[in-house]
Amino acid sequence: AKGAGLAEAGDGGTMLKASPAPSKPPRLVASRFAMLTRFHAGYFRISLALSGQALLWRTLSDRSTDPSALHPLVQSLPSAAFVLLWSLALLTLFALCVLYVARCVVRLPAVRAEFRHHVGMNYLFAPWISWLLLLQATPFLPPEAPSYHMLWWAFSLPILVLDVKVYGQWFTRGRKFLSMVANPASHMTVIANLMTARAAAKMGWHEGAVAMFAVGAAHYLVLFVTLYQRFLGSDSLPAMLRPVFFLFFAAPSMASLAWCSISMSFDTGCKMLFFLSMFLFASLSLR
Repeated sequence: AKGAGLAEAGDGGTMLKASPAPSKPPRLVASRFAMLTRFHAGYFRISLALSGQALLWRTLSDRSTDPSALHPLVQSLPSAAFVLLWSLALLTLFALCVLYVARCVVRLPAVRAEFRHHVGMNYLFAPWISWLLLLQATPFLPPEAPSYHMLWWAFSLPILVLDVKVYGQWFTRGRKFLSMVANPASHMTVIANLMTARAAAKMGWHEGAVAMFAVGAAHYLVLFVTLYQRFLGSDSLPAMLRPVFFLFFAAPSMASLAWCSISMSFDTGCKMLFFLSMFLFASLSLR
């Protein structure tokens, strides 16, 4: 009887412990919020890769491309494959943007912390770079269309706003501020300006393309010299982000493409930037 009483007491205790069943939905909601907390702008690297591949495919399939390149190989593939790749990049970028907007609503303090972080701030340029890549690679919209111009403004204005914020800090926070916060991920700001210049050149706006190229080139020189000198405290990049060192050759290669679109020819300046990017790529690969 005593054992039965203990069993009943144990069952009652179990029932009392198991009674708060409605606590599962809050846990589920909390887990979803935790996912939004772990999500950050660095995930837009996925959309950057897919959008870059879509633009590469579009460039190789263009009739103005040198026939001695991979043009015959790309032409042998079905055209639906390029549309599928472009659609996949678009859906991926749209999904990432929706997640980040949800993070801004639910985890606004985390977004503010990322906005102030010397590494995370640079990845806020990544979604707008991805949109500009997809805009230039789109098979459905010619650069002369008014909607193309409207989309260019929609994707370029956030880059200009972020430029004012980032470069304003470089100018006003003291002479040692840039040397303390500069890191290889800072090349994202330069690449965003150069990508904007290339898109402007494609739609025929020569002055806007030259202006954005000048801003990007000027700050690339400052950033390159700062990173090359390696001031004390500038080596503040986490170990998991070491692959962003390859952005060293992404900036001059993007500058080569942008200037080629502006000058309408692969002239000496484009070749200089291209060979510089190849040299930096070889240097990083051997290290």
